Amino acid sequence: MKLYDGGKAPNPRRVRVFLAEKGIEIPLVTVDMGQGGHRAPAIADRNPMLRLPVLELDDGTILTESIAICRYFEELHPEPSLFGRTALEVARIEEWQRRLELDFLLRVGHAFRHTHPAMKEWEAPQVAEWGEANRPKVLEFLSLVDRELAGREYMAGDRYSIADITGMIAVDFMKPARIQMPEQFVHVRRWYDNVSARPSAKA
Repeated sequence: MKLYDGGKAPNPRRVRVFLAEKGIEIPLVTVDMGQGGHRAPAIADRNPMLRLPVLELDDGTILTESIAICRYFEELHPEPSLFGRTALEVARIEEWQRRLELDFLLRVGHAFRHTHPAMKEWEAPQVAEWGEANRPKVLEFLSLVDRELAGREYMAGDRYSIADITGMIAVDFMKPARIQMPEQFVHVRRWYDNVSARPSAKA
């Protein structure tokens, strides 16, 4: 088993943080995305979407998409549970994981890919207006999250979950996307300080 990893990119990092929380170690194959390594035959032959991460099992089976890979490892190693145990907990974590992925991480990604000069060749066409349009939507969503976190410690409840991993990485991605975290989001800041202090956050 080996994981084709994309370094600082958000989705590869989600899997590394997840594995660190689980205490799972697997061989990593480092792919230099800055040099277009994700478009080289080694990746293209395994994932026609030309995206990372890519998990290759011992029998040659390929899994792609970060959350799908995390779910695979959750089934193999149920504890500590990061997708929930009870029916309600599983549903609540899925609810927030989806919100954070679509309304936060994806929008930060749009802002980055469509406005950052380094992404001009990657995002063709690069539509600056679309990138800029996503910046206020990120802050609008964070305002909602701040209100939610006033009443609980973690994104989906009282326990750390995959939703917190996605949220933390989206906050970190705000820096290269040049989106400033407003000072008034005190509950988001408290939550972020908590989750980013976990040893897994350095994965």
